[in-house]
Amino acid sequence: METLLAFVIGALVAISVYLLQRRDLVRMVIGIVILSNAVNLLLFTAGRLTRAEAALISVGATLPPEGSANPLSQALILTAIVIGFGLLAFSLVLVYRTYRSLGTLDAQALMEWEFKE
Repeated sequence: METLLAFVIGALVAISVYLLQRRDLVRMVIGIVILSNAVNLLLFTAGRLTRAEAALISVGATLPPEGSANPLSQALILTAIVIGFGLLAFSLVLVYRTYRSLGTLDAQALMEWEFKE
């Protein structure tokens, strides 16, 4: 299962890098979202994918049982999903305001644009 997820993570990173190299701002935002999803999946995979045992520490033990999944990575991913959604909403509003103000979403045209008083 981890091998399949490694290929999926690689494909998501490749797609996001491709989208981040485009000139359209909307595609760049989509590339950032896909990259954040790839990193979330990477963290989830690194925390182990198993349902063998619950990650509960028994009385007298100092570590969870061998073979249990790490709950810390799942908590980090939940936080990252919320932050990623906020980033997506804010980025889309910025892109929309940029289009309304300047009339273009082309990154090259925005780099050449000068502020006129």
